[in-house]
Amino acid sequence: MSANTVQTMRQVIGALAFLTILLPGLANAHGNVAMEEDPCVRRVGGSLVHFNAYQPQNETKGQYCTDIPGEGETFLVLDLMDPALRNMPVSVRIVKGFNGTGDDQTVAYWPPAIHPDGVARGELKLAKGLYTFIITPEGFSPSSYLLRVQQLDYSAIARQATVPLTVFLLLGLIGYELSKSKRLRGRTAQGRL
Repeated sequence: MSANTVQTMRQVIGALAFLTILLPGLANAHGNVAMEEDPCVRRVGGSLVHFNAYQPQNETKGQYCTDIPGEGETFLVLDLMDPALRNMPVSVRIVKGFNGTGDDQTVAYWPPAIHPDGVARGELKLAKGLYTFIITPEGFSPSSYLLRVQQLDYSAIARQATVPLTVFLLLGLIGYELSKSKRLRGRTAQGRL
């Protein structure tokens, strides 16, 4: 094996090792993630809550957090994970637009209630656009989720494109290096003749 081929193989192995380290950090899955990494979990006061949205008319088993794929009837479920939250009144307000812009329009309101089963739920019809889901336990500052209904999330698209683009570029580099080493071997063989 020539020195160039050995060098190319070392570069390939290094790049693959780098990708092996990089790929787990690029994963953006909801299932089987630690509670601290779950995008549907928020801290309200010192307690954790978990939010899910469902649209059975679009996908029967789909559950969404902040990016809701379609318009229409939407079931919203807030799991009060901390038992302390289950014994205090919690209110929920959904507003169209960003929270605090002054032109927010309340589209749904769940008055303060105690939820001994740990689940606050409601249903509403959402149109395309941005919404803020605001949770307020009595005596605590509100916490919120930004809901994006039928919107493109460009940062998610970029994250999803990173891995295929990296693999494509790596394969291109490998192909280039291999073709370069074959050309050198061909020139060396012709020089010997």
